[in-house]
Amino acid sequence: CVRGTGRPVSIPEAGDQAQDELYQLLGELIAFDTTSRNSNLDLIAWVKDCLAGFGIDSLLVHDETGAKANLYATIGPEDKPGVMLSGHTDVVPVDGQDWSTDPFVLSRKDGALFGRGTADMKGFIACVLAKVPQMMEKPLLAPVHLAFSYDEEIGCIGVRRLLDVLTQQPVKPAMGIIGEPTTMKVINAHKGKQSWRVHIRGRAAHSAYPVEGVNAVEIAADLICHIRNVYKTVHEHGLIDDGYRVPHSTLHVGPIEGGRALNIVPDACEFRFELRHLPEETADSYFQQIASYVDHELLPRMHAVDPQTSISIEPLAGYPGLNTPADAPVVRFVQMLLEDNSNPEKISFGSEAGLFGDQVKIPCVVCGPGSILQAHRPDEYVEEAQLMQCWRFIGRLVSHLQSRGLQH
Repeated sequence: CVRGTGRPVSIPEAGDQAQDELYQLLGELIAFDTTSRNSNLDLIAWVKDCLAGFGIDSLLVHDETGAKANLYATIGPEDKPGVMLSGHTDVVPVDGQDWSTDPFVLSRKDGALFGRGTADMKGFIACVLAKVPQMMEKPLLAPVHLAFSYDEEIGCIGVRRLLDVLTQQPVKPAMGIIGEPTTMKVINAHKGKQSWRVHIRGRAAHSAYPVEGVNAVEIAADLICHIRNVYKTVHEHGLIDDGYRVPHSTLHVGPIEGGRALNIVPDACEFRFELRHLPEETADSYFQQIASYVDHELLPRMHAVDPQTSISIEPLAGYPGLNTPADAPVVRFVQMLLEDNSNPEKISFGSEAGLFGDQVKIPCVVCGPGSILQAHRPDEYVEEAQLMQCWRFIGRLVSHLQSRGLQH
């Protein structure tokens, strides 16, 4: 796969042809600045061209603007379900981060490869693309499905359009592997997420006469305290699952903005908050506790001063949790290929896996090279050993599909 952007791409040599080719692919992917605010079409076109060079057709599913796209391709028999290898093409911003290298030029040092997306999650995509030649060497008894999405980092948004298309396909993948960084451990469950934006419309007044106004900042503070109190009850009455590093659902308040001057009672305030819930729970049960407090406690107090005051709660990004049974075929299959006899693990961060399971009924696990602890940070990196472990794993997957299909 060769491209010409006019920009030099630094490719660290490993001294081994297979590794060099893998690093070449990763370097090419890293050189595309696919920060979520940008288009990913150049990267998608490059991948499409790479696959076309092997005679593989790709389906592109664009966003409503046409500036971004998902890519879906099937390698092998199209009338049989196979294994889906899925990853997102977008990365988080590098703004304000102190990098010691160019984040969009792959660098190699002390057994690690540095660059934005090396761990999250272009390293996995590079491993998949590096194994396409092997996929074409012998007929696959069960196919490999490639699913590369956009805008995962801002709420698993882009993949939803692909899911709408997949639901209409006559043949769907039998199972999926989402290549988020898990240090190549098999993850069968993760939490779901929902976030909201709260806008409070108060009533301005001179600060010398605060009783004539409705202080939107103070109302926000009361609501935030209530959210915190709801969170406190989770420890006492909520579900507990010690398989997670944080063994219960969590509520978190983030950015807040309100007020114009100290001598004016604030007439507006806005803040955002999020819930990360165990997959057995729903966001609705928590939201209702918060909405009830708004309706029965805060709004009556505000309307007593001014009926035009209001509180609106707008849902933002969200995705379901993942809860694949520990003995599901996809879990056993991936563990067999990894030669891993340990129990699958659970993670608190999310992925697109739950969406594939909920909407298209594709049972999934999360498994990929690198650590989430290196993701989103300056000098993001993936260990070379991790990348090669993933590369070998996908090689074993391909060999198995060529010799036995999905049997294991």
